[in-house]
Amino acid sequence: MEERFETFTVLISKIARNVRKIKNKEMQEYDLKGVEGACIFYLYEHGILTATELSDKCEEDKATISRAVDRLQSLGFVDYQEKDGTHYKAPLILTEEGKAIGKRIFDKVDAVLYSVSIGLTDADRAEFYRSLAKISENLERIASKC
Repeated sequence: MEERFETFTVLISKIARNVRKIKNKEMQEYDLKGVEGACIFYLYEHGILTATELSDKCEEDKATISRAVDRLQSLGFVDYQEKDGTHYKAPLILTEEGKAIGKRIFDKVDAVLYSVSIGLTDADRAEFYRSLAKISENLERIASKC
């Protein structure tokens, strides 16, 4: 059991560390942080999202998303669709420049996903994601009791 625990925790940590490393390296080209790149990615994929929806998709707290959105807006990559003259709960959209960067980020993510899937069949990948989702669900249930 000890070996199984070590293998599980080490592999999960290595995966998380490598994903973070790839995100940070790829976002340097645009002078963005990982969370800012994630915001652009999800806005590109979905078109319009609120800050709350971005927070959920990025798995980040609202303050982190708010800082990211402020910086992205100052860089001219995102803007608000105004609601009654206020930004409160206003949907976010990509500007034309944001869409161009979003396309490049989206394509990079696609290329990385293709590369990490080399040697896996569609069935292998589906089973892996099913298992990983179940493990995540179980860990979330256990963690909620802590």
